[in-house]
Amino acid sequence: MDVLNVQDLTFTFSVPDIVVSLLLSFALCSAIGWVYRATHRGASYTQSFVQTLVLNGMVVAVVMLVIGSNVARAFALVGSLSIIRFRNAVKETRDVGFIFFTMAIGMAVGTQFYLLAVITMVVISLIIVIMTRLNWYARGSVSQILQVEVPNNVAFDGLFDRLFLQYTGSSELISVDSVQNGTLTELTYTVGLKNQGKVQEFVSGIKKLNGNNRVTLLAGYNGTDL
Repeated sequence: MDVLNVQDLTFTFSVPDIVVSLLLSFALCSAIGWVYRATHRGASYTQSFVQTLVLNGMVVAVVMLVIGSNVARAFALVGSLSIIRFRNAVKETRDVGFIFFTMAIGMAVGTQFYLLAVITMVVISLIIVIMTRLNWYARGSVSQILQVEVPNNVAFDGLFDRLFLQYTGSSELISVDSVQNGTLTELTYTVGLKNQGKVQEFVSGIKKLNGNNRVTLLAGYNGTDL
């Protein structure tokens, strides 16, 4: 009389299958990590995120080995993973693309589509490098954030119009806030400077008009994660 009736499911894949899947997913996702590092712009780069990309691809490859062609196991896995909640905000939308990139490679390797995984990694990585090097889809006029504090009794409508006309190609007032217990008014503009070499001259002109109060120009707004 059998006390335990346990079925070993490891016969569905061999040890070489496991080793190849782990090593290939590691190699391909490591290459993706180097592409991410080489093409990253801004201040939000973290080593831990790149390492997570590599681990993500390897884990997905193992998950695909476990699932195989068993639909019941696939639904069970989806149900168990649905309880996981990630509370860390993704600082850059580009990072989401790399997460899905490594997941797709892991899925291809785990289902033993090795050639598909290699070709996909090479082609998409080349496209990412080309888009970064050639600066595709960059705007001709870079929008920047300008914050100006003026005394509360100053009429700010049209106060900087002449200066904006001289130094910017576009400008728009996006918010007005009362600060310093109502003694100052903070104005926030989006501006597109005509000449990036005249930033100091532009800021000095603003300070002459606002009574030498605080002026903040986020010159790296489009390229820096805040």
